[in-house]
Amino acid sequence: MLFEVSAVTKSKAGERHHYTKVLTVGGREIRVAVWKARAGAKAERPLLFFNGIGANIEAMSPLADWFADRDIVTYDMPGVGQSPNPVMPYRPWMMAMLTGHLLDKLGYDKVDVMGVSWGGGMAQQFAFQCPSRVGKVILAATSAGMLMVPGNLASLAKMANPRRYIDPSFMLKNFQSLYGGEGDGAVGHVGRISAPSKRGYLYQLGAMLGWTSAWFLPFLKQKVLILMGDADKIVPVVNGRILASLIPDARLEIIPQGGHLFLVSRAKEVAPLIAEFLAEPDQDKKRRAA
Repeated sequence: MLFEVSAVTKSKAGERHHYTKVLTVGGREIRVAVWKARAGAKAERPLLFFNGIGANIEAMSPLADWFADRDIVTYDMPGVGQSPNPVMPYRPWMMAMLTGHLLDKLGYDKVDVMGVSWGGGMAQQFAFQCPSRVGKVILAATSAGMLMVPGNLASLAKMANPRRYIDPSFMLKNFQSLYGGEGDGAVGHVGRISAPSKRGYLYQLGAMLGWTSAWFLPFLKQKVLILMGDADKIVPVVNGRILASLIPDARLEIIPQGGHLFLVSRAKEVAPLIAEFLAEPDQDKKRRAA
C-alpha cells in the first residue's frame, strides 16, 4: 500500500467511514475506494462499481449517499484519477481478473455489480468471467460493445477527445450536446472529475476495441437491471433493448429525458429503481422457492 486517506462522513442516513488506498493488485498499482456501510445498518451485499471511460473515483461519489446500507467498492482504471499509468495495454478480461484479486485483498466474496457506459461493459465481463462472485447486475447507459448501435456522431467525436476532462468550461458548455438529456447536476459533476493521462485514456479506449458481450450474454445467470436514457446521445436506447433481448433474466427501465449521465442528472428518480431491484430476491432464491 502506497498511501491511505480515511474520512468519516455524516448524513441523514447516519455515520459512515470512507477510505482510499493505492494498492498493488495483480502486478498493477491502482487507487481503490471503499465506502463502509453506515453504522448500525443491516448487513447487505457490497456493491462493486465500474465507472465510465476516463472517470475517476470522485465522479461516482454521490452513489455512496444513495446506498448507505452497504459497502461500496470502486477503483480508478490505470492512468485515470490517481492510478499510475499502465505500462502495457490491457483487455477487459484482464481487468476482470484483477478485480477478482482486488476483492480477495479487501476481504469481499460475493458482490452486486454496477457499471455505467464503458464500465457497463466491464460489469458484463466480470459477471460472466466470475459468476460465483456476482449476485445482481445493474447496467446503465451501456451496450454489448462492438455490436452497439452508435449514437450522435458529433457527440461520439467529442467523447473520443479527453478535453472534456481537461477543460471544465468546455464540459459545462457542451454538457447537453455531449450527453443529451437535462443538464441538472452538470456543475457538480464537473467539480468532481479530474483529467486522465493521455495514455490512460487511449488505453481505456483501446481496451474495448473488438470486444463484444453478445456471444456470452445468453449464458449470464444473474438477474440484471438495464437502465437507459431516452435522450442519450452516446448510447441510444436500442442498445438497452438488445441487451435485454440477449440476457435471460433482464429488465429494461427507460429514464424519460435521461441523457448519458442520467445517474447524475436524474439521481432522485434512478436511485429508488436501483434500490428496489437490489432488494428483490436473487434468481437462485426464486428457483428454490419454486
